[in-house]
Amino acid sequence: MLRVINTGGTFNKIYDPVKGELVVPPHSKAVESALYSLKHGCKVTVQGLLYKDSLDMDDSDRKKLCDAVFGSCEDMIVVVHGTDTMHKSASVIDRSAGGFHEKRVVLTGAMVPFSIDPVEATANLASAITAVRYLAPGVYIAMHGYVLLYENIVKNRERGVFERVE
Repeated sequence: MLRVINTGGTFNKIYDPVKGELVVPPHSKAVESALYSLKHGCKVTVQGLLYKDSLDMDDSDRKKLCDAVFGSCEDMIVVVHGTDTMHKSASVIDRSAGGFHEKRVVLTGAMVPFSIDPVEATANLASAITAVRYLAPGVYIAMHGYVLLYENIVKNRERGVFERVE
């Protein structure tokens, strides 16, 4: 069984006509819709957790994320996360494992909200779900066609894509 933990982030943002801005709603409808369209063939549990933009996450939020990851009975975890601080959360999850990984954790997200254009968000989620089933235990990021250990991928802010680093 696979657990998808939804922290919010751009993947989930919707336009709020009253505020006139994109906001992270307090639900997991975007993730659930993307999962439904994938027909991925495995049992998935979706857990809503923070519903925040990753730039608004702090240490206590990352502790909640770690508690959710390591408190889960599943050993395959996909975390839907904002792209701006995805690497920070991946590092905290890795350090929290204390060097002993029994879980496969893949963080993913989207540069463009699912509500605006579902293609990138769905593709990244599909990559994460496929990869988490076959990877060795550890903490990874799945973005833009890459699935790599979190230390080997970085967001190129100038180009708006994730890239491999060595």
